[in-house]
Amino acid sequence: MEIAKNAKVIDIHAHAVLLETIGAAGELGPFISEVGEKPPWFKIGDYCLEGVNYHNSPFTDVFLRLEMMDSVGIDYQVIGPNPLTYLYQADRHTGMSFCRTHNDALSNQLKLGKGRLGGFAALPMQNIEDAIEELDRAVSELGLLGAGIGTNLPFSLDSPEMDNFYDKLVALNAPVYIHPTTPSTLGKVTDKRMERFDLDIMLGFTAEETLATIELIFGGVLNRHPELDICVSHGGGAISFIAGRLKLAAQSRPWTPEHLTADGAFESQFSRLWFDVHVHNSDSFNLLRKWANKDHLLFGTNFSGWDHRSDNLNEVLSTDIDFADNARKFLRIK
Repeated sequence: MEIAKNAKVIDIHAHAVLLETIGAAGELGPFISEVGEKPPWFKIGDYCLEGVNYHNSPFTDVFLRLEMMDSVGIDYQVIGPNPLTYLYQADRHTGMSFCRTHNDALSNQLKLGKGRLGGFAALPMQNIEDAIEELDRAVSELGLLGAGIGTNLPFSLDSPEMDNFYDKLVALNAPVYIHPTTPSTLGKVTDKRMERFDLDIMLGFTAEETLATIELIFGGVLNRHPELDICVSHGGGAISFIAGRLKLAAQSRPWTPEHLTADGAFESQFSRLWFDVHVHNSDSFNLLRKWANKDHLLFGTNFSGWDHRSDNLNEVLSTDIDFADNARKFLRIK
């Protein structure tokens, strides 16, 4: 952790494709194209992502990852689960087995990272007892920093089933990073319009992140777990754009939960959440900053992904926000 303690740039939004997990979930895969096959593909159940080459890339090669980190000026990076492989539709045994394989492989990869890499654990969220068990093992035995879960769970983020999971995170003094996947990777029916123009990713991710943030605020998760730290990816989707409308609803609708009825309660709950600032546009960033707690904003890149841009790194980091110190607080790095 010595590098992280002094790092000037900490990236908390990165993913890996762990070759040890290929085929580890039976018929769900995941499966990957052969080296050199064109177009390259990555398949999970009936869902196939084409045109993204994971072989011989920072996604699969930790040394290429470190080289690229050097080239763009990232000192320390946290790797979370590939959101395509949450596999919450798998049966209980397969889900647990896959996550154990994933976390063991991730832990081994981090050991090659020369102290510059940390990790969020993949968890079988289709069964909360199993998720708690694997979270405990991943943090206590493997040294992972916290949990990496999806928005598209079998139940809402504010459901009673989740409370024991949140309690375990607090007991372990570990944060949770939330990132969506596409409904089709989970075997769910989706709006046919979302199959065009990559809208399942472009708009689907945004909708999922917005819904997740609303569930956390309106559902009272932060109120019930005052020591819990949750980060939502991509600035919480469209949450800052509709925050004024949500605030008005909290003040005026008959169903408003009690914890949001006091003046300033909505803003107070909003300020408790953490967000990464991978939002691609300075206007979007400024709007997020207007509503969010600037001490809870984290630098993230979707490292080596289709939308990773290194040319705006200095633009984001040149603000008065100390992203690295924020990350150290979120990750419990002292």
